[in-house]
Amino acid sequence: MKTTASRQPRIRCIAFLISGRYRSGLPSTAMVPTKRTSDMTVGHMLIRLFLTPLLFSAVFGDQIPVTDQRSNIASVSNKVDDEVFVQLENAAIEHSKAVDSAVLGKYNLWRREYDTEHTDTKVKFMRDQMIMARIYMVLAKSKSKLDIYEELLNQLKENQRVVGKANADSDLPIRAPEAIKAMNQVLSKAKGEMYDCNTFIRKLRGMLQSADEQVRGLKKQSTFLSQLAAKTIPNAIHCLSMRLSIDYYLLPPEQRKFPKSENLENPSLYHYALFSDNVLAASVVVNSTLMNAKEPEKHVFHLVTDKLNFGAMNMWFLLNPPRDATIHVENVDDFKWLNSTYCPVLRQLESAAMKEYYFTAAHPTTLSAGSSNLKYRNPKYLSMLNHLRFYLPQVYPKLNKILFLDDDIVVQKDLTPLWHEDLKGNVNGAVETCGESFHRFDKYLNFSNPHIAQNFDSNACGWAYGMNMFDLDEWKKKDITGIYHKWQTLNEDRALWKLGTLPPGLLTFYKLTHPLNKSWHVLGLGYNPSIDRSEIENAAVIHYNGNMKPWLELAMTKYRPYWTRYINYDHSYIRNCKLRT
Repeated sequence: MKTTASRQPRIRCIAFLISGRYRSGLPSTAMVPTKRTSDMTVGHMLIRLFLTPLLFSAVFGDQIPVTDQRSNIASVSNKVDDEVFVQLENAAIEHSKAVDSAVLGKYNLWRREYDTEHTDTKVKFMRDQMIMARIYMVLAKSKSKLDIYEELLNQLKENQRVVGKANADSDLPIRAPEAIKAMNQVLSKAKGEMYDCNTFIRKLRGMLQSADEQVRGLKKQSTFLSQLAAKTIPNAIHCLSMRLSIDYYLLPPEQRKFPKSENLENPSLYHYALFSDNVLAASVVVNSTLMNAKEPEKHVFHLVTDKLNFGAMNMWFLLNPPRDATIHVENVDDFKWLNSTYCPVLRQLESAAMKEYYFTAAHPTTLSAGSSNLKYRNPKYLSMLNHLRFYLPQVYPKLNKILFLDDDIVVQKDLTPLWHEDLKGNVNGAVETCGESFHRFDKYLNFSNPHIAQNFDSNACGWAYGMNMFDLDEWKKKDITGIYHKWQTLNEDRALWKLGTLPPGLLTFYKLTHPLNKSWHVLGLGYNPSIDRSEIENAAVIHYNGNMKPWLELAMTKYRPYWTRYINYDHSYIRNCKLRT
């Protein structure tokens, strides 16, 4: 009989495998750690089912013939109880609900909202089989069992062909059950001839470490590529802009004017500010606003674009007059007062240090290396269209209130009640974005800097740009533009915040922002796949903030129809440029 001391290493080996410390989770390539035994996947359950009888017999001295052991392994492998799969999948679903999915690319296959009930257990099982096959291929090669190695390799290739890109059982070909059975037989043979607990554990740990490194690299690459895609303009939209521009400059000057110019400075009407270089996006904002307005004839749109898109923006709205509303298009380059002498951000953009930062310094040599800095090198930060929001009284001196809209929003309700909202002496009416611990000031600002730490509360609630009601009379009284200039000048070395307009907005409108009801403005359609449908449909404005803009191919499919419904795809310009839904 074996002594207690001689059993200790093997008992520890059993405890490691049965404890549930590892589970297969990455498709066909890796193992990842978990905190809960209930979250074990089928692959780990198979390890327990296959190996526990062998290990316990080895520890406690039960004399089970090897042939019987192999027979038991094969029979257990072929008779995995369906209820086990159901329990494991349900546990994984519950665990996934605790994961914050409000980040780019965070998509969990096992969440209920992304799949039908219990449709993918075969796919998951086959991927677990492939992980086991890889482990035993390494073991077979190290032990010079080349016949088993070849069998595993051939069956692995076959199963990879069968699984392909399948995410559910319905995607699998008809020969999938045969592939599962064949792989079971090869794995049973490999386990019977080559099982070694310590070696097995080492291989699992090696796969875990390798997979962890691969995942980190792929996440960086994914971030880089998504940010790169978000900065591009699709060919179809570029085509639209070019065709419109050509036709605009062929018009005689007298045909380039919009009607109702007398409404542009009438403070009794509803005025909107929209700054954009995207013709199609601007058209959706205008169309959606007017289609949901009760009195469209009382609405006035002030569009500002850049020199490159000025002709296209004018031509589009001349061809497609916005119902009974008033519209006016201006070129930001025509604002001669907006120069580097007056405007700190223009002065900074002209500086050698800023040019070095944008165009020369630390250019990444790999995708993953560039992911962390690309976000802050977005060309939109170089455009004055992005900073013009801090000069609204200078652009519209005769108005007392104006509603600022971003070009990546869709309006779903009449917005006129916002003009009657009491801002209680504040300048900015906006929807707050903070929860218990996120989207507060310390997320955007550097509180290690004394200028920030001594003047602001790190726990103060953030708010959103995209739909903001500005009281221009209060703006002038409180010299909001002067406050913005002060903070922008102090941030010349980017020590207070990185780049963008929200951080200086938080500083400029600190304690001068009135919180609006959250139903006025729902955010996240450009990055969060988990927004409740009722929340979207009850919102007055929905905002595609994030990288997944609705005009890009990487837009989330389920959110795109809210935007495309305001585009006429039969329009000759859109059709000729091959814009598709």
